[in-house]
Amino acid sequence: MAKRGLWWAASLALSLAATSAQAAPDVGAAHARLSALLDEKYPALEAIYKDLHRHPELAMQEVRTAGILAQQLRKAGFAVTEKVGGTGVVGVLRNGDGPTILVRADMDGLPMEEKTGLAWASKARATYEGKDVPVMHACGHDTHVAYLVGVAEALSAMRDSWSGTIVLIGQPAEETLKGARAMLDDGLLKRFPKPDFGFAAHVSNLPSGVVAVKAGPSSSASDSYSIVFHGRGGHGSMPAATIDPIPIAARFVTDAQLLISRETDPAAFGVLTVGAIHAGSAPNIIPDSAEVKVNLRSQSPEIREHLRTGTARVAKAAAAMGNAPEPTITYLGGTGALTNDEAMASAAAALLGSVFGKGLVFAPASAAPLSGSEDYSEFVEAGVPSVFFGIGGYDPALLAELKAKGEAAPTNHSPFFAPQAEPAIRNAITAITLSIIGGVRPAAE
Repeated sequence: MAKRGLWWAASLALSLAATSAQAAPDVGAAHARLSALLDEKYPALEAIYKDLHRHPELAMQEVRTAGILAQQLRKAGFAVTEKVGGTGVVGVLRNGDGPTILVRADMDGLPMEEKTGLAWASKARATYEGKDVPVMHACGHDTHVAYLVGVAEALSAMRDSWSGTIVLIGQPAEETLKGARAMLDDGLLKRFPKPDFGFAAHVSNLPSGVVAVKAGPSSSASDSYSIVFHGRGGHGSMPAATIDPIPIAARFVTDAQLLISRETDPAAFGVLTVGAIHAGSAPNIIPDSAEVKVNLRSQSPEIREHLRTGTARVAKAAAAMGNAPEPTITYLGGTGALTNDEAMASAAAALLGSVFGKGLVFAPASAAPLSGSEDYSEFVEAGVPSVFFGIGGYDPALLAELKAKGEAAPTNHSPFFAPQAEPAIRNAITAITLSIIGGVRPAAE
């Protein structure tokens, strides 16, 4: 999912004043030790990243990726279980008494052709919805798997600096917003130690060196639907003998936007996107059905329910106006908004300010969340309070050059998305590892 949004951009101008009231523990010694370890380990981590980038796999097809991750976690001393929720990987490391802490990375790529020109660009192909398609890591999940391996190695090597149990998650199918739920449904919180709290991170086109922390609501809810409008097919020269589903679908596409422009408070966040239309085969044939795929984004339960019920209402009305049968509406999946634990977010910002300096940006709960979505929210809703870090991945000089030309930097899900693995991987490892060692946890802990 594209993760950059209003608060990350705005936060680049913020200071850490919001966290100044908290005393940040001295993490200097731990940071120095971790940095030395990463100097040694980073070349191998980048090699893993490049290998995964060359060989991306689609949601629930991440067999090779999961195998690589499982092997690396075992080497780091973790007890590993594979095929959790499909292709998910769970690694557990016990280190005495203390909290159980979850760290998650997602593994899947996207069905799109890479155009980055990288020497390690993907040439992979896979089957997606019955079609042979190119595959690309266009959302940075290759860097995420690499940082998860790095966190495993760091925590294993620095066991004298923390105590408790670490549960590392290699999650499938984040791009379809189904992987976290699949792992939970497969007994993640029952088969393995239940986490008291957790951490995750996501790379974006923010400047390299930036580590962003948002308290409270962090991203949007997402819901996707397939709407099939049913008609009666026939000859293009005899439309009166048919029920043409294409103009019915077209009417829906237009009228559905009224849910946003005329029925939603302008001050509230809501997005309705028609991402796909499939109908017909030839210019002189009226088809008997037309499918429209819709994605809804919201940041409050009220708007989420309004868009869900409103979409169904408009679809049925469009069909009725065309004298057609009621459409078939199928929920394709989704997830709720991701909310960071406020105490953890503030503590992490205070702790890491001395580590990342001006690169650490913090946004309070009152700042607007991202418009993108992230199914890590499923773990939070299941009772794992968390901090989800934003990791910058684009050379500031390149960003400045693009800005001077009036061009935007490629976002997540762009065929040109090519974040810098260094320092993104190191910074994600550093933020998560030091948060664990430094005692970042919910206020109740």
